[in-house]
Amino acid sequence: MSKILSTSRRPYHHGDLRRALIDAALALVAEEQDWEFSLREVARRADVSHNAPYNHFSDKTDLLSAVAAVGFERLRDVILAAVAGSDAADTALIKGGRAYVRLGTRNPALYRLMFGPALADSQSGEQPPLAREAGMQARRVLEDIIRRGAQSGVFAVSADSKQDIAVAALSAWSMVHGLTMLIIDRLAGPGGPTQEMIERIVRFHVEGLRHGLP
Repeated sequence: MSKILSTSRRPYHHGDLRRALIDAALALVAEEQDWEFSLREVARRADVSHNAPYNHFSDKTDLLSAVAAVGFERLRDVILAAVAGSDAADTALIKGGRAYVRLGTRNPALYRLMFGPALADSQSGEQPPLAREAGMQARRVLEDIIRRGAQSGVFAVSADSKQDIAVAALSAWSMVHGLTMLIIDRLAGPGGPTQEMIERIVRFHVEGLRHGLP
């Protein structure tokens, strides 16, 4: 009997089941380009019993929050990888902006889940804490680049003003997010912008930071 059971379910080590369920949900989001699937479908994809998800997630929204958090972690990691070794903040922002748009447009459903209203609290409008904190970590990468540029004098932003840095960081975030959504929604022109155009748009914004906030 034990042999039969061991071949019908994957052998999970401690802690693996939660990640397996998240990975299964990520795969379903990518394949179906939405998140209308059930927890039972996630369990089936992960090859576990239909009650297994409830060992780690209270409901589907809880699981999707973890999926969105992974999306933000990926976003943070691709930006960090793109800017690694770039000493100049303006170069780092260009590279990071390109990487941001690339990840978002290649994973449209996941990107919509991360930033859309699906996970927002019906009263406060806030994202679940797990997704919100992961999103803040990704945003801090951009803030750090802006701060570095302000301190080095590359960007005409006061290094002593938290508000100026926050505004400049939000401006950069708004630019890459807006561009990503325009491409995902196919509103950026016929066929969408080329990689060359995307880089020119990001560079245009960086030039604005060099010359100062209005």
